[in-house]
Amino acid sequence: MAVIEQHPLKPFTPQHARLLMLGSFPPARKRWSMDFFYPNFINDMWRIYGLCFFEDKDYFVDTQQKTFRKDLLVEFLTQKGVALFDTASAVVRTTGTAADKDLEVVTPTNLNALLQIIPECQAVVVTGQKAADVFSAHFQIAQPKVGDYTEFEFEGRPLRFYRMPSSSRAYPMKIERKAAFYLRMFQEIGLL
Repeated sequence: MAVIEQHPLKPFTPQHARLLMLGSFPPARKRWSMDFFYPNFINDMWRIYGLCFFEDKDYFVDTQQKTFRKDLLVEFLTQKGVALFDTASAVVRTTGTAADKDLEVVTPTNLNALLQIIPECQAVVVTGQKAADVFSAHFQIAQPKVGDYTEFEFEGRPLRFYRMPSSSRAYPMKIERKAAFYLRMFQEIGLL
């Protein structure tokens, strides 16, 4: 019988968030190096942020402890106005991995409620194919190509829907190239 996993984290929603970043679902707890989003030490999300904002992929990395500097991340994301969550609130791992292709979404996240609690949000970015599929299906909007965005409206608010390359090392692209996509998005929405 399939085991249904509930999302282990609450949405991270700084008061003045202007960007909502959505993944698909966290990896299994045994893969976590910290109690926060993108917790797998071999995931490159926080290295991408380090490259984009500080020209240092290890800015948020504690290499000695093989973890990320959560306190620094929380402070930085709060100051920049970046909210975080995932497009699935409950999943079944069909093979036990965190790969998108192996996740069956049981309960999609209430995306409307999430956007309602961050009224200053101007853009949503998805960081993988599963997240892109769930988000575009929910809002019935076309998926942009990787590195691009589609405009849509939510409760009278114009928003951009960005599709970025996955930060997983399984996604076949060098970290510097991934960071270039994210950098352009951060510049376009005024975070850089």
